[in-house]
Amino acid sequence: MLHADDDPHPRNVTSRCAPAGAGSRGGDARHASSRVPHNVQVTPSPHRPVPRLGVHVTDGGVDVAVYAAHATGVDLCLFDGPDERRVPLGPPVHGVFSASVPGVRAGQRYGLRAHGPWEPAAGHRYNPAKLLVDPYARGLDGEVAHTPETYGHVVGADLAGDPYGPADPRDSRGHVPYSVVVDTRRLPGPDPARNRPWTPWSHTVVYEAHARGLTLLDERLPEDLRGTYAGLAHPAVVDHLLGLGVTAIELLPVHAFSSEPHLVEKGLTNYWGYSTLGFFAPHAAYATAAARAAGPAAVLAEVRGAVHALHEAGLEVLLDVVYNHTCEGGLAGQHLSWRGLDSATYYAHDGRAPATLADVTGTGNTLDFRRAEVVRLTLDSLRYWADVVGVDGFRFDLAVTLGRDAGGFTPDHPTFVAMATDPSLHGLKLVAEPWDVGPGGWRTGQFPVPFAEWNDRFRNAARSFWLADPGRAAHGQPGHRVRDLATRLSGSVDLFGHSDPPLVRGPGASVNYVTAHDGFTLADLVAYEHKHNEANGEQNRDGSNDNRSWNHGSEGHVGREHPAVDIAPLRRRSIRNLFATLVLAAGTPMITAGDEMGRTQRGNNNAYCQDNEISWVHWDLTPWREDLLATARWLLLLRREHPALRSERFYTGRPHVPGQRPDLAWFDALGVPFDHDRWHDPAIRTLQMVRTAPPPERDTVLLVINGSLDAVHLVLADDHGGRWRLAWDSVWESPAGERSAAIEGTLHAEPGEATVVEALSMRVYVLDKP
Repeated sequence: MLHADDDPHPRNVTSRCAPAGAGSRGGDARHASSRVPHNVQVTPSPHRPVPRLGVHVTDGGVDVAVYAAHATGVDLCLFDGPDERRVPLGPPVHGVFSASVPGVRAGQRYGLRAHGPWEPAAGHRYNPAKLLVDPYARGLDGEVAHTPETYGHVVGADLAGDPYGPADPRDSRGHVPYSVVVDTRRLPGPDPARNRPWTPWSHTVVYEAHARGLTLLDERLPEDLRGTYAGLAHPAVVDHLLGLGVTAIELLPVHAFSSEPHLVEKGLTNYWGYSTLGFFAPHAAYATAAARAAGPAAVLAEVRGAVHALHEAGLEVLLDVVYNHTCEGGLAGQHLSWRGLDSATYYAHDGRAPATLADVTGTGNTLDFRRAEVVRLTLDSLRYWADVVGVDGFRFDLAVTLGRDAGGFTPDHPTFVAMATDPSLHGLKLVAEPWDVGPGGWRTGQFPVPFAEWNDRFRNAARSFWLADPGRAAHGQPGHRVRDLATRLSGSVDLFGHSDPPLVRGPGASVNYVTAHDGFTLADLVAYEHKHNEANGEQNRDGSNDNRSWNHGSEGHVGREHPAVDIAPLRRRSIRNLFATLVLAAGTPMITAGDEMGRTQRGNNNAYCQDNEISWVHWDLTPWREDLLATARWLLLLRREHPALRSERFYTGRPHVPGQRPDLAWFDALGVPFDHDRWHDPAIRTLQMVRTAPPPERDTVLLVINGSLDAVHLVLADDHGGRWRLAWDSVWESPAGERSAAIEGTLHAEPGEATVVEALSMRVYVLDKP
């Protein structure tokens, strides 16, 4: 076994060494030639009794603190050109090794080497030959190489080996990124935390986008800004977002990440970024070339500048964050940071001997939220992005993992209590992906205040009603009842009404979505009944098989010369039905970037490794895509202008004012109120939903939904008087002409009046104010 005593460098001096294997990459660190040590006096940090983790710039140098509770020693390794200078830290206090190191300035490249027992069977994997990324690094320089040197245990050229075998003696320097000191005390530019829009949940419309893929093909941007943080704040992008009507852009992970070895072997990358290497460092590859050349401080400045500019336009910025696992993979994975510092603390183990990692994330490892240090790391990272970068909220990937204690998931977990009470996070938007792949992992509706949650039940209901059920009906098979869709349209009180006190969360807690980064796009939902993930290199085995999609009779997209071109108009109507259901339902709508313009992934429903035109947003619009964009804008304008479509509280079915309309009422095609039998009748596919805003607003909206394959003779609902004005019909290819007619008041009907509603269509009526 390799122990700390096996390391040749004395623990009480600072040493400067030539790079391991001078003149080549890699080599055994223990054979590096020693140089005369600098006369540096390293002292315990005088600035605070409990040091902050990470490397923090002071007037005279840096304060350094590293958590490694089972280590016998930790070295701070400073790199200047070809030289490496090792500064021993310590002694540890509560598992934290720390020191004040004079003379170190911002921009300094550094890393960590941890000493201790190599006892994989006990969960300890200390190997000082491996240069480790500081978990608190504010910037990174370089990328992870997928070579044997990056593994703590001995592997061959195929990267396979025994994870319980001997430690690998080769130095990983040159094969892993350097951490970089960034001075966050005096950052250039305006403070993005000071001009937040603070959009209320009831007005929030989320736009989920990839920081690179959103703008890479947008020729309206200068070429050097395409696919970058700066590009997100370009006026052309801002104008598109504001014109569409969204209020917040939610970015897929921008924490520094690394691709998995199996993807690199196939010539692919982790495009989505759910493989974190650093919870504080922005992913440098998304910065402009100029910022990357200037170093991590410039990358950080570009991110902060983009956030500030988006705030100035009234747009919030949410980050998709991945605190449930890291890029190090399972036991056979790479040795990059947490594994080398304290694997037994950072990662959840299953309690077996030899030690085996618990995996409730499907990635090979799970960060252990039973440990205070894991909770601290998460909260420190969130505070940093909130206070320094100024973001407005977070979407937590596999958030159930963050709430697991020894007995499983609990909404009272210390992680959630800390988030709810932290001053830096107060008022920010916190959104949970309410599941993971562990036992009891589906927890939609069970997160505490102030969390909102992705509502997968909304996704399933909308897809089933508009796509899967008509597809089955076309073959004479039964579908679902309308009651599930009605529940989702009215805010999913069955999921989000359970709280203490009851109903306090409101419909805004339901983040409604029909598509997301994971799965089919909106255009592909109506064109494919089967996934087509061959480009991922997994023989089409990856990705979900439960898509609830409908190709309308022909698999794949159809062009003008295609034999099945006649189905194209119905496909477009289905897209409009789904989009309208999304943005007009009670709750918080989330739109996937490009859906408003008919983006396709060619049937790939798991494009996580496709950093190419399969995933990128295309901005060259054909006429039908221009019409779809106009429709999306119009529907979001209706939502914005009508308070009845933006309920802040769950409906009661009673009037806000005695004698007036109830806040919510349901009617069938004949204008008869729904009763118990109708809700449970699978033959009923048509319903009318009347929603009324509370005082002082005087706003009532009627949604008419026909999910059958036939046109329906319908009697317009409501018995309280007034006159309905048709504001939108999904039969319309574009709202342009009809919008003018609606504004001019020529599309009117009285309650009780008969009309014909086309098959598989949806209408929006607005009650004219007296």
